[in-house]
Amino acid sequence: MSMHKRKLKYGLRRREGKKGIERENGSCSRRVEEDIHRESVMVVDKSGSIMGVSLREIMASTHQLNSSALIAFCLILIIISTNAAAVTAHQQQHFKQAPKFYNSPTCATTALQHTQTCSDQAVHVAMTLDITYLRGSMAAILSVLQHSSCPENVIFHFVTAASRASSSALLNRTLSNSFPYLNFQIYPFNDLQVAGLISTSIRSALDCPLNYARNYLANLLPSCVRKIVYLDSDLVLVDDIAKLAATPLGDYNSNNTVLAAPEYCNANFSAYFTPSFWSNPSLSLTFASRRPCYFNTGVMVIDLQRWRAGDYTRKIEEWMELQKRMRIYELGSLPPFLLVFAGNIGAVDHRWNQHGLGGDNFRGLCRDLHPGPVSLLHWSGKGKPWARLDANRPCPLDALWAPYDLLQTPFALEA
Repeated sequence: MSMHKRKLKYGLRRREGKKGIERENGSCSRRVEEDIHRESVMVVDKSGSIMGVSLREIMASTHQLNSSALIAFCLILIIISTNAAAVTAHQQQHFKQAPKFYNSPTCATTALQHTQTCSDQAVHVAMTLDITYLRGSMAAILSVLQHSSCPENVIFHFVTAASRASSSALLNRTLSNSFPYLNFQIYPFNDLQVAGLISTSIRSALDCPLNYARNYLANLLPSCVRKIVYLDSDLVLVDDIAKLAATPLGDYNSNNTVLAAPEYCNANFSAYFTPSFWSNPSLSLTFASRRPCYFNTGVMVIDLQRWRAGDYTRKIEEWMELQKRMRIYELGSLPPFLLVFAGNIGAVDHRWNQHGLGGDNFRGLCRDLHPGPVSLLHWSGKGKPWARLDANRPCPLDALWAPYDLLQTPFALEA
């Protein structure tokens, strides 16, 4: 049975509406107290049965929560409260069916079946998938297939939030309708569990637990999948992904490089960590034997076998746990990756991540391309091309994303 058809053992789903919740610790606590008599959740127990539990009962059992645990509780409530609204928004979106793309004569002659996930002939692509960024994900998938010389040999591995079982079914149906020939699997990620490790950052969007799913790909994907290309949802490729997937990570006997990504050594690396981090010798010495440079985690080639052997998920979690005790960074899921890997990654040409097109952390800021050739355009930052196009306030480079947009509009004319 496919991974995406498994029944979730645990999960929370919202039953009644809620006005919202403040993210700050104190505000969250007050808002929970105000709404607690109106709220209930649905808990799926180990046997699969569903029972209603009031938040008053939950709070009664957790009245001794410390500050960190209360923040985690708030994050869980935020996850639950956004599910119904996201599903409703998705039901109003309809996507066109993409054309089928065929392998070129030089590709492997044996076409992959939908049940095959471990072929060494395949290019394995991993992405997170949620309703909020689905429009971007659909464009990214189309761009990968359209520019691939062997599109039938590409296998997609999509990670979805386990707490949103209903939306996962919608995502599966949408993918199957728009890409009926796509070879893909969907894997539920326990986002509620990781919520307890997340510290608030400078952008609320960066606090979404699904952003941290890339830390767990080695655990989620089958052990037979040895190497993957990880892609964010706010990008499009204009080149063959097989070239990126072929990035060398060194010989297994003489090299332990786990991942490769474009590095940007001109960026101010020290700015990604707090003064408390740099003033503590036991922490700052982390980079003593390395030449660390910033890299964007939205495009990576990862050797999952080496990741598993080195237990790198646990190493990232250790830094996240330390962040809960003392503030050592500000920017979401990126700094733990830098702490573990910066200075020890394989080289990838900058053409494979022309990032920052979303304006970084400044809404409304249009960016130009970095100098040099382009194989991948990445709208990292607050501004997403679909949102700016819908608002009739696009940046010039958003026109390069538009041809991959599969959203079916009411006024679309059939060719």
